[in-house]
Amino acid sequence: MLSTITRDKGPQLAGTRNRYPARRLHLVDIENLAGVALPSLGEVRQALGLYADCLAFGAMDQVEVASSHLTLLNAALGWPNAHYRVRSGPDGADLALLDVLRHENVANRFTHVAIGSGDHLFAEEAAHLAAQGVWVTVVSRRHSLSRRLALAARQVIFLDTMAEAA
Repeated sequence: MLSTITRDKGPQLAGTRNRYPARRLHLVDIENLAGVALPSLGEVRQALGLYADCLAFGAMDQVEVASSHLTLLNAALGWPNAHYRVRSGPDGADLALLDVLRHENVANRFTHVAIGSGDHLFAEEAAHLAAQGVWVTVVSRRHSLSRRLALAARQVIFLDTMAEAA
């Protein structure tokens, strides 16, 4: 039986209030997760490994990885099987991922959104999704997590903690 995620109770069996299968959207700002402006291939792979240790990828999940044009090749080689969004300039990757949240009917298509960034720009959209019953998880480095984003999320996972445990 398929499971769904509701805002207040976490995963639940289908047939309850929401009747769509549990599906997660992963929005990853690879530069933010790697902790550097121009991550190497090794740094991208390390970020993927830590992220995957936190949140397993399901067969129906969608992964969007955003970066500047300077990081695209390392992002694509280091984080395969994703959709890639490219936008350069200040907050370029964040803005590319925000376009997904604002224009792709996310609340009706996904039960869970994982935001791989600590940037404050995601706080308003995360709160909006949570108000619509979407489970919001933020995966970030402790030093780069915005307080507003942390408050908007249902769950926060720190990659630094995962790296220390490994």
